[in-house]
Amino acid sequence: MQNSQIKALAYELSLFGINEALERRFFEAEQEGLSPAEVLLRLFDDEKQYRRNRMTKSLVTKAKFRRESLLENWDTTIDRGITKTKLRELATLNVWTTKKNLILVGQTGCGKTQLAIALGRAACQLALTVLFVSVEQMFQEAHSEKVAGTYAKWSRKMKKFDVMILDDFALRPYTHDEGVLLVELFEDRYQKKIQIITSQVDVEGWKTLFEDPVISDALIDRLKNPSERILLTGGSYREKLGRAT
Repeated sequence: MQNSQIKALAYELSLFGINEALERRFFEAEQEGLSPAEVLLRLFDDEKQYRRNRMTKSLVTKAKFRRESLLENWDTTIDRGITKTKLRELATLNVWTTKKNLILVGQTGCGKTQLAIALGRAACQLALTVLFVSVEQMFQEAHSEKVAGTYAKWSRKMKKFDVMILDDFALRPYTHDEGVLLVELFEDRYQKKIQIITSQVDVEGWKTLFEDPVISDALIDRLKNPSERILLTGGSYREKLGRAT
């Protein structure tokens, strides 16, 4: 009877983690001879984990990832130029606190987007706000917001994300207006927030994508300094998976 009352009170107080774990923890207390303090400690740990998981789920949903991808599921049986040690390093909070951009370079199908999404999910688990968006999609959204007269609000929102993943950068030359948009975005995010860029074109090749060399220099400077470049090698991972099946 008391257990039911405690569960009801926990639910009423929005302690949903405790509500779910209560019966299991009371059973453990009987089996292991736990003290009341030990039971409470486990229950509060359950509540903390429940809230963390719920927050991570919400952040992942808001990030708008294109697909499911986790760092721990990265296939290291095929050499793609990145080690398990490096993957573990990228999953730590230290990487995100340095405000250093990550530039993922490699040919089509090598896993750039997969790795970027996995990194984004790792950031969500560390309670960082993330947005995944292709460059083309971002330009389309910016145009729609300008037509609707809400561009300023949209721009402020874009600048607030802790981590912005820009997928498929440098697929084509950019117009003057597109270049200005990128410079304005990264100017406000410079050394305050983190960019993860995926591109088939290496950084030095970006210079030819913009009509105005001043814009290209300004943009590259803000993305490259400081940054870490990760070159994914080994050709198309999708092709290799296809041959293996």
